Amino acid sequence: MREIILDTETTGLDPLRGDRLVEIGCVEIFNRMPTGQTFHRHINPERDMPAEAFAVHGLSSEFLATKPLFAEVVDDFLEFIADAPLVIHNASFDIGFINAELDRIKRPVISRDRLVDTLLLARRKHPGVSNRLDDLCSRYAIDNSRRTKHGALLDAELLAEVYIDLIGARQSQLILASETRETRTNGVGEMPRRQRSEPLAPRVTEADRAAHREFVATLGDKPIWNDFLGA
Repeated sequence: MREIILDTETTGLDPLRGDRLVEIGCVEIFNRMPTGQTFHRHINPERDMPAEAFAVHGLSSEFLATKPLFAEVVDDFLEFIADAPLVIHNASFDIGFINAELDRIKRPVISRDRLVDTLLLARRKHPGVSNRLDDLCSRYAIDNSRRTKHGALLDAELLAEVYIDLIGARQSQLILASETRETRTNGVGEMPRRQRSEPLAPRVTEADRAAHREFVATLGDKPIWNDFLGA
């Protein structure tokens, strides 16, 4: 299953009061494993940057003035997310800003039915404690030392790791992969399953094989093991 981990940065807290989107970061995961495919854009908000927001993400008005408008990146963004579920920490905040931008340029908004809110998942799994992204990284021993300021792509990458631990999918990644390639069904392409670079050395010794053959010889004239042993 294809899912998109998404994060945004903004000029403030409320799109209904004129705050705007300034950064989108997305990370693709497939069957709960990051594929390496990402989407990242800085966006010109067409307004000033409040000092409080600048202190959070460090994106200045001067830096963003040279970046494209949301209307210029929206097609690439919508193509990347396609119809995949969107995994977001505090989803109502980010989707509120994205939908405000979509509505501003008369494009259909994103349905909230597609959202997976990791903040709600964390509150159910860890009630009564703080469940900010930094707290979850610490809880799951995920290195967030690069996160000196908020950044949409970095935060999406960290959230992808948190999400995999949060839903207990980390262990499922230990399943041995087949040697074939698994074709995605969403039209994105093919993704090889992870394999060992070198096969494990066999642990069955010649003495073990000899003992097994002696045992098989006690099973009668036509033991089924002979079909596998070539005897």
